[in-house]
Amino acid sequence: MTAAATAARWLLVLVFAATGLGKLLDIQGFAAVLAEYRVLPAAVTAPVGLALALGELVVAGGLASRRWLRPAAFGALALSLGNAALLSVTLWRGIALANCGCFGVHWPRPLQPWTPLEDLVLAGLAALVLARPEARR
Repeated sequence: MTAAATAARWLLVLVFAATGLGKLLDIQGFAAVLAEYRVLPAAVTAPVGLALALGELVVAGGLASRRWLRPAAFGALALSLGNAALLSVTLWRGIALANCGCFGVHWPRPLQPWTPLEDLVLAGLAALVLARPEARR
């Protein structure tokens, strides 16, 4: 793997581990943040929040292993693009969020116009990892 792809891989490991753990530390609080997006029925915000947190941790673990690198990189790409889309639609709808929930409730960050761009950068890093021959095995 090139130095850039290796750096991208380990940066993704750190980001997805931090975001997954941040959400997992307070699933009910994260579910309340998800409710603010106004896209899910209240009954499913906690299960979806748990699935997202665990999914991010699985992606981080997969990116850290050689065996699961390709599926984990696809997971990172899908999660990042999905997050960028949700954040963009939320901005377009004019919903102001004091906490985007990106890192759960313990590190609140307001939703800003550049927040979706951060996820697009993560998607680009995942694509870089996927483009390497090592990820094709």
